[in-house]
Amino acid sequence: ARLVAFRALQRIDHEGAYANLVLSAELGRSKLVERDRKFVTDLVYGTTRMRQACDALVDRFVSVNPSPEVRTVLRLGAYQLHFAGVPPHAAVGETVELAPKKARGFVNAVLRRVANTPMTWPSDAVRLSYPDWIVERLIAELGHDDAMATLATMNEAPSVTEREDGYTQDLGSQWVARAVPAREGDLVLDVCAAPGGKATGIATTGATVIAADLQPQRVGLIVENAERLGTSDVLPLAADATHPPFTPASFDHVLIDAPCSGLGTLRRRADARWRITAKDVA
Repeated sequence: ARLVAFRALQRIDHEGAYANLVLSAELGRSKLVERDRKFVTDLVYGTTRMRQACDALVDRFVSVNPSPEVRTVLRLGAYQLHFAGVPPHAAVGETVELAPKKARGFVNAVLRRVANTPMTWPSDAVRLSYPDWIVERLIAELGHDDAMATLATMNEAPSVTEREDGYTQDLGSQWVARAVPAREGDLVLDVCAAPGGKATGIATTGATVIAADLQPQRVGLIVENAERLGTSDVLPLAADATHPPFTPASFDHVLIDAPCSGLGTLRRRADARWRITAKDVA
C-alpha cells in the first residue's frame, strides 16, 4: 500500500500531476484489497494536503535539501506519524524501505526524530498547511476565528453523499441544481455542465436539459454519466457559453455555475491549494 501511495505522490509532488487522476490510475493497476485501497487514498490525499506541515516536521532535522524522491518518502513518513495515527514502528520501518538504499539510514534517523520530538509550529499557515496568501485572505474576509475553523474543516476528509438515483455528488453541487426552479416539460440550459452531475440532477424534475461545456473531452463525461444513470432528458453539447448557439429566449431556465478559483473545493481537491495563486482568484 505504501509503495502505491509513494508512486502516486512522486508524480503529484514533482511532476504536477492531479491527485485524483494519479490515485485512480495507481489503484487501478494495483491488486490491493479494499482496506489497503482506503489506506492508500488517505496517505495520498493526506500527505498532499498536509505537504507544508510535513516538510516543517522533517526540516527541523535536515541540513541539506534531500533529493525529490527522498523528500517524498520523508513527507509520507511524517504524515503517518503526525496526522494518520500510524504506530511509529510501522510508519518508520515500512516507509524507510521505500527510500533508495543509500538514503535509508538518513530517512530512518529523520523519521525517528520526527516521531520523538514535539513540534512547535512557526505559524498557523504551516500548522494547517496552506499557502500564506490563502490564510491571510480568509482572515481578512471571515475574521480570525472563523477563518481558522474553515481552514481546519477543509483539512478533514470530505464526506461522501449519494443522490437517490445513486449518483455520488457533494451537497454543494446538489444545492446548486435544486436552486433551479425547473418543472416537468421545461427546457433548461446548463452552460458549464461537465461532468454532468447538476444537469442529471435537474433532469430528475422531468425537465429537458441541454448540458453544454466548452471542452469536447469534458462533454464526454456528461455523456458517460447520463448513460450510466439511464436518462434521456440530458442532451450533451460542446458549446462556448460566451457565444451560445441558441436564439434568445430559447429556455425556461439557464444555469451558469461558472469556472472559478476553486477555493471552495479545497476539501475535496487535496492538491488545489498548491495550484491556485492569488492572481488566479483575481
